[in-house]
Amino acid sequence: MTTPSGHTSAIRGKKVLGTTVKDRNGQVIGEVEDVVLDKMSNNIMFAVVSFGGFLGIGEKYHPIPWSALDYEPNEDAYVINYSADQLKAAPHDTIEELTRENGAYRDKTYDYYGVARDWQ
Repeated sequence: MTTPSGHTSAIRGKKVLGTTVKDRNGQVIGEVEDVVLDKMSNNIMFAVVSFGGFLGIGEKYHPIPWSALDYEPNEDAYVINYSADQLKAAPHDTIEELTRENGAYRDKTYDYYGVARDWQ
């Protein structure tokens, strides 16, 4: 199956990691640090996007619903419909905390962004 841009619907995780994330105005928000998988449902829980900081100091990690990331080949980036201010107020934590518990961050994230749950 192919996407509207002609790409296949499958993508390797290592190709996603490090990809730039921008807002709709073309401003760089951060980059994909990780993709968190739910082993029980076999779904992607969320992408972890780094935001802010310098050389890893003061950086925040935001869980973003996978379906909220639109890859734009011309930008070589994922584009989201959220502003920097929305991200600043969004759920965030360390990568370790985001992956430690059993879905609480996933639920908070999907609620915050108003994204339909694709695992129900």
